[in-house]
Amino acid sequence: MYTFPDRKGRSLTLRPEGTASVARAYVEHNLQAGPRPLKTYYIGPMFRYERPQAGRYRQHQQIGAELIGASGPGADFEMVTLLVDLFTSAGLTGLRVLLNSVGDAACRPNFTAALRDYLHGHLEQLTEDMKRQLEMNPLRILDSKDPRAKALVEGMPDIRDHLCDACREHHRTVRTLLEEAGVAVEEAPRLVRGLDYYTRTVFEVQHGGLGAQSALGGGGRYDRLIEEVGGPSVPAVGFSTGVERTLLALESEGVALPAEDSPEVAIVVAGGDRERRAALLLARRLRRRFRTEVDLLGRGLGRQMKGANKLGARLVVLVGEGELESGHWTVKTMESGEQASVADAELETRLTAMVGGGEDS
Repeated sequence: MYTFPDRKGRSLTLRPEGTASVARAYVEHNLQAGPRPLKTYYIGPMFRYERPQAGRYRQHQQIGAELIGASGPGADFEMVTLLVDLFTSAGLTGLRVLLNSVGDAACRPNFTAALRDYLHGHLEQLTEDMKRQLEMNPLRILDSKDPRAKALVEGMPDIRDHLCDACREHHRTVRTLLEEAGVAVEEAPRLVRGLDYYTRTVFEVQHGGLGAQSALGGGGRYDRLIEEVGGPSVPAVGFSTGVERTLLALESEGVALPAEDSPEVAIVVAGGDRERRAALLLARRLRRRFRTEVDLLGRGLGRQMKGANKLGARLVVLVGEGELESGHWTVKTMESGEQASVADAELETRLTAMVGGGEDS
C-alpha cells in the first residue's frame, strides 16, 4: 500500500480496495439497523504500490458491490451472477468463472497448518517476501504472481480435503445454483484471491484478452470483516472489477463503447436578454424530465440550430418574443422538420409523447 507521512508527520495510507471502507461505513453509520440484506455499490479510485501490470495501474478506477446481512449460498450466487451479467451485458464473451472455498474459522486452520508444514519443507525455494507470508498467512503464497511460488503450488495440499461439512455443503450449493443458471464454473482449488478477510466462497472471472494476467474481476464472502472493524457479527459477500481492465477486454473483442446519450430537447433563442433569461428558466424546468441543452454562447439562431443538429437533439423548443407574448412554445421535430405550437401548460406532456414517438407534431 501507499503509506507516507504528510506535512504534519501524520501517517497516511491511500485506500487499496473498497470493501473495508464499506464495512467501516456500515459500522459507523449503524446501517445494521436498516433493512437486511443491505445492497451497496461503489465506483472510485484505488491505489496500489506494487509494480503495475497490464491494465493495472498504481491509480485505477474500481467498481464494486457488496451484499451485507445474508449468510446463505443464495447470496453468493447473486453476486457471482451479477458480476458475470455485468460483463456479458457490456458485450464480453468467452468468460471463465473460477470458484473455490477457503473454508471458515472452523476448518481453515487445519489447511493453514498443512500448508505451512509443506512450505517449511521448501524454505530454500521461498523468497524473503514469501517467508514473511508463511508466518502471517501462507494462503497469500497461493495468490503470488512470482514464478517461484507458482512452481511450488502443484505440490501443495488441496484445501478441499480440509473443508468441514458445512463449508463443503455451502460450496456445493453455490456451484449447483450457478450450473442450473447456465453459468459454466471451473473448480479452482488454488484460488484464494489477494485479501485475508475472505471466508468460504471466493470467485474470479477471467478473460483471455488480458494476456497472462487474465483476471477481470472477482470477490468472495467475508463473514468476519465487519466484526473485525468493530461492528456486530454480520455475514457479507461482494466483488470488485477494474474499469481499465474491463476496457482492455472490450478492446480485445472489438466491442465499441456506447455513445453518450444525445439531448432530447435543445432550446434555441431568438431575441435578446429577456428571451435568454426565459430560455435558461425553461431549461431548468425541462431538465426535471428531459435531457436538455440551451445556448450559453449568445449565438445566432442559425448557429444554434446547427449546434442542436450536431448534438443529435430530437426536438427543438424556440424561445422568441412571439412565444413569450402568446404563452405557446414553438416545438420542432428535427428528423421530420415539422413544427407545432404548444401551450405552456401542455409542454411537458406533449414533449413526452413526441420523445416517445407517440406523435409526429
